[in-house]
Amino acid sequence: MGDPAASVSPAGTAAPLLAVDRLEGWYGESHVLHGMAFDVREGEVVTLLGRNGAGKTTTLKAIVGMLEKRRGSVVFEGVETIGLPSRKIARRGLGYVPEERGVFASLNVYENLMLPPVVRPGGMSLEAIYQLFPNLKERSTSQGTKLSGGEQQMLAIARILRTGAKLILLDEPTEGLAPVIVQQIGETIRRLKADGYTIVLVEQNFRFAQTVADRHVVIELGRVVDEIPNEALEANLEKLHAYLGV
Repeated sequence: MGDPAASVSPAGTAAPLLAVDRLEGWYGESHVLHGMAFDVREGEVVTLLGRNGAGKTTTLKAIVGMLEKRRGSVVFEGVETIGLPSRKIARRGLGYVPEERGVFASLNVYENLMLPPVVRPGGMSLEAIYQLFPNLKERSTSQGTKLSGGEQQMLAIARILRTGAKLILLDEPTEGLAPVIVQQIGETIRRLKADGYTIVLVEQNFRFAQTVADRHVVIELGRVVDEIPNEALEANLEKLHAYLGV
C-alpha cells in the first residue's frame, strides 16, 4: 500500500485520518453495531453522542479491535485495520482511554505512566506531561488507590500521550467528576487539539462536548442517525434533545 499521508479523497482533499464504514459489532450473540459510518479528519475533536446503550463505547472498542466479533471497515492513516488484533492497532498509533480508566491500583503514578510501551515517535515527554498535569508530578509516588477520580482520569490520558498515539479515543472522560475537574479536562482537550492531536470523544454531557468539539456524531441503536457541526448545535437543540431523551 502507498504512503497513507499521500492518499487523497475523490474530491482532492486530504483523506480522513480515521474512516469508519459499515461497521458492525457483537458482544457474544448480541448484535450491537449496525453499520456505523463516520470519519474524523486530522486535528479534529469529534464527539459520539447518544443515549445509554446506543453503542458509543462499543464503537470505540470495535475501532481498536477489542470486540471478539466485528466486521466492516476501519481505515486509519490509509490502512485497513479491521483484520488486525488490538495490539497491532495500538502500535499503529491509535490510543484508547476507557471509561473505567484502567489505573493499576498497586502501582504508583510514575509506574502507571511508564507501563505502556512507546508505539511511535513523537510521544509526549514526562516533563511535558507534568507541565500539562501538575497534579501528577506532585503525586508521582502515590499509589493508584490514593488518587481522586480526576487524578485517575488525568493519569489515564497522560499514559496514552506518552506512547506517541496520534488518535486518542476518550470514553466518558468527565463521568462522575466534580465541575472544576470537568473544566480542567475540557482545557486539556482544547490544548491537545491546539497541539495537533486528533480526538474521538464519547460524552453524555453535550454541553461539555460543545466546549471542545468540532462535530457531533449522533448514534441510535448502533447506527449514525445525524451529524451536527458544533456551530449549528444551538440551532438543533430541540432535535438533539429528542435524540438524547433530555
